[in-house]
Amino acid sequence: QLQLGVSGGDLVQPGGSLRLSCVVSGLSLDEYSIGWFRHVPGKEREGVSCIDSDDGTTFYDDSVKGRFTISRDKTLNTVYLQMNNLNPEDTAVYYCAADLAAGAKCVVDLFDNWGQGTQVTVSS
Repeated sequence: QLQLGVSGGDLVQPGGSLRLSCVVSGLSLDEYSIGWFRHVPGKEREGVSCIDSDDGTTFYDDSVKGRFTISRDKTLNTVYLQMNNLNPEDTAVYYCAADLAAGAKCVVDLFDNWGQGTQVTVSS
């Protein structure tokens, strides 16, 4: 059974850092692309960063380029999202998702398998 376990959300001050983890089971990171998405009430869920299964190609939304880094540890079946220099606009529920065919395209509708969300709040 395919499962994605998300953790790492917290309350952090502007300029701070967090690392989100997505632990996967029932799938191989050699086959499934993984994406990080976020949702703010009243807005559509958006793609933040994605990593392709084949060659590790990454995608970052313009709003997070230079601040967020996606990485994966295949030995731990875990994909990370390191978030630095956080600002209040990053406040959202963050999700990870997996798909066989999405590649590094960080499009919500391409991903079929979703983990639970974790709340990230950036506030002083």
